[in-house]
Amino acid sequence: MSAHRSDRAVSGRATIADVALQAGVSKATVSRYLNNRHELLTPDISERVRQAIETLGYRPSPMAQALKHGRSRLIGLAVADITNPFSVAVLQGAEKACQEAGYLLVLFNLGNEPGRERDALQTLTDYQIDGLILNRVDTREQLWQSAAEYGKPIVLVDRAQEGVDADFVSVDNAAAVTLALEHLQARGWGEVLLVSEPCNGVSSRAARRDTFVSAMAAQAGRPQGLRGSFWESTPDNQEQLMQRLQLLRAHAEQTRRRPAVLTGNAVATLRIASAAQALGWTLGRELGFIGIDETEWAPLIGPGLSTIAQPTDALGRTAACCLIERLQGWSGPARRIELPGRLQMRGSS
Repeated sequence: MSAHRSDRAVSGRATIADVALQAGVSKATVSRYLNNRHELLTPDISERVRQAIETLGYRPSPMAQALKHGRSRLIGLAVADITNPFSVAVLQGAEKACQEAGYLLVLFNLGNEPGRERDALQTLTDYQIDGLILNRVDTREQLWQSAAEYGKPIVLVDRAQEGVDADFVSVDNAAAVTLALEHLQARGWGEVLLVSEPCNGVSSRAARRDTFVSAMAAQAGRPQGLRGSFWESTPDNQEQLMQRLQLLRAHAEQTRRRPAVLTGNAVATLRIASAAQALGWTLGRELGFIGIDETEWAPLIGPGLSTIAQPTDALGRTAACCLIERLQGWSGPARRIELPGRLQMRGSS
């Protein structure tokens, strides 16, 4: 048995060498056939190669073909935290767009560790990944410059960075917070606490906080206007968060304003749900609630949690499409695309 026949027996997959032997031609002839160079082959040889391919069930390797032409048809998606439901939902949208365009998506979980961003960018060259969709962890380093040096396009999703010449895709954060506050006010809630993970240079969190602060300042002189305050939640200050919620209720009773919480993302929502349970409260009764990020479990907590749903599928799809357009040669100026959120009203508000 020949060496290439042994290889095929081990791998279970026919090779060009197998096809060449079956057809009685050279590997170069098979390659010409596969690359549609039929004018270089006689009709008889073309038919023999075709029959050999059919008999052996040979399928060209998409990776090998892509690398031959300088492209791997791999796109990387680096997410800050794969345990965040937002990241998973964006991943699903991006994967659909990549599949439709003939690309494979490779996931990098940065685990909220800034140093791993550089590892993800290095992978662009080590594994010949064509481009990267990046949900940044640390915006202090200008890592996009390294990617530009490699000649690899990057699209930022959810987290912007000043000075980066790259497409950026996000929910309209200002509109999302405004929509949530308008809903709370319309439903009679008057004292609002915004609970967010620490901003730490994360543009989406900062935009939500700044919109909230501006809205509270604009309503400060109105007798029936909303009153509000801001709290940064971490895994280590959960007990202090519970105390802050108790103070919120006590102050609201004094001012005769119904108290509510607005959370900046699903992680903060889980912390509020946990605190309310520990206090023996039902969201929507002792405390109103609405949170940014729709999740599968939002309808299952208490009377159901009201949310501002981010268009996560569309965000992932849009980011992938922007990157694919760049890979296909579009060289226009960097785009900033902000998509609207959607109110999902339930019993908590």
